[in-house]
Amino acid sequence: MLQGIVRESITKQATKELRRNGYLIANIYGKGVENINAAFKENEFVKAVRNKNTLAFPVKVGDQELNVVIQEYQKDPVKNKFLHVDLRIALPGVLSKYLVPVSLTGVPKGLKDKGVLAQSKKRLAVKCTAENLPQNFTLDVSDLGVGDTILVRDVKVNDSIKLMDEDRISIVGVIKAK
Repeated sequence: MLQGIVRESITKQATKELRRNGYLIANIYGKGVENINAAFKENEFVKAVRNKNTLAFPVKVGDQELNVVIQEYQKDPVKNKFLHVDLRIALPGVLSKYLVPVSLTGVPKGLKDKGVLAQSKKRLAVKCTAENLPQNFTLDVSDLGVGDTILVRDVKVNDSIKLMDEDRISIVGVIKAK
């Protein structure tokens, strides 16, 4: 389980000091729960995220144990280091919005016809309870030719999950190379 600390001070000076000491700044929030300003050791956080097998993973901040989902993160474009992460508490039985990653399988047949695979959405917004939260959406792109796309309406989900993105938005497609 990932261990974190509660930040006593949220000033700019305190934030810089924590970052110098190898901490990643985090905000933890949820529906009907008071926000928690926390910090995690950056290396431990990256290891925990890479080794998790579900979208929601447990963290311990102070004396609280929470199940959280990564909602958003910020990275330094030059150093490629995490600056900040927003974690949403996955409360059981509470309907919330989550961002679920999209993974692709297969090689599109349109690549042989000088096409280029373009993924326009890496995560899809869903509304569901924590128990019904999918790990990811896996899309097979092997049947895509040049000019073919997979739209949000083409993604099959069960009745307990509602896709929040517009039906006509493209997730992935094969476009003609210039």
